[in-house]
Amino acid sequence: MSDITESKQLVTTIVPAMNEEGNIEEFCIQFDEMQKNSGFANELIFVDDGSTDSTISRLKEASRKYDFVRYAIHSRNRGLTAALQTGFDIAKGDIFVFYPADLQYKPEDIPSLVQPVLDGADICTGWKQGKYNKKLVSSVYNWFSRTLFRLNVHDLNSVKAFRRQIIENIFLRRDWHRYLIVLAAEEGYRISEVKIPLYERYAGKTKFSFWRIPIGMLDMFAVWFQIKFLKKPLMYFGLFGTALLFLALITGLVAVYFRLFENEGYRPLLYLVILLAGLGMGFFAMGFVLEVQTALKEELADLRLQLKRSFDKLLSDKDRTD
Repeated sequence: MSDITESKQLVTTIVPAMNEEGNIEEFCIQFDEMQKNSGFANELIFVDDGSTDSTISRLKEASRKYDFVRYAIHSRNRGLTAALQTGFDIAKGDIFVFYPADLQYKPEDIPSLVQPVLDGADICTGWKQGKYNKKLVSSVYNWFSRTLFRLNVHDLNSVKAFRRQIIENIFLRRDWHRYLIVLAAEEGYRISEVKIPLYERYAGKTKFSFWRIPIGMLDMFAVWFQIKFLKKPLMYFGLFGTALLFLALITGLVAVYFRLFENEGYRPLLYLVILLAGLGMGFFAMGFVLEVQTALKEELADLRLQLKRSFDKLLSDKDRTD
């Protein structure tokens, strides 16, 4: 594969797998057929995420049988985002593809997903076509996502192809792989979308559970909060704080007026002044704390980028000397 890699764009397909023993061999067979006519070089990385069946044995067999297969193993289940990150860390390609192991998406559609990236897009997401059990949940979730983030794509939680630089410049928290499109769009990357057929699971059982719905919704608002407010936190929280302090001042002046000119005191107005002033100062304090946090986050991101550039330069210098 090394000779091909030198002359063609290398695409790394990363497949998280947990208890998918019945799908590994068929996935590799279909992937092998795809990669023979794809027009680009391929490597396939499986990441076993704490399987308790014979998935690991199947991966070892596949790596011996197919020269394009590699794998990594998590000793315990760490979640889909962590599995993807492990794949990113060992991938050799400049374009990554995220695919599930259950064969609901066929490897034959990988070239369709990759082509927009080869043509200039930074990230391409699949738009599921066909009938599937979670269609209502997925439709509601995607409608909320499009409305909240103002994205002109139909499906955020699907297969994706994207450039390596996106992962290098975006930090993914646990379960935030669902919002890779959102985070990429926020950074100004070019987004594309293609229709991808969806099929019945080939073997095994689904990992979907009811609890993924509320968790996904909470993550959605967490991402929205980070994008909306944590870029300039003091501006937003300071604005709320100023409004509350202004209301406290007006309420205080009204209380003083009644005391001096009407000779009446209203204790609830005093309590309201204290409440509004306390909330206003609290919002200011929160803004200052988040401002410091945002500054530290940006410095760490810059440091991470500098370290990566230095490491890449060392590898490049080493390759030239060798």
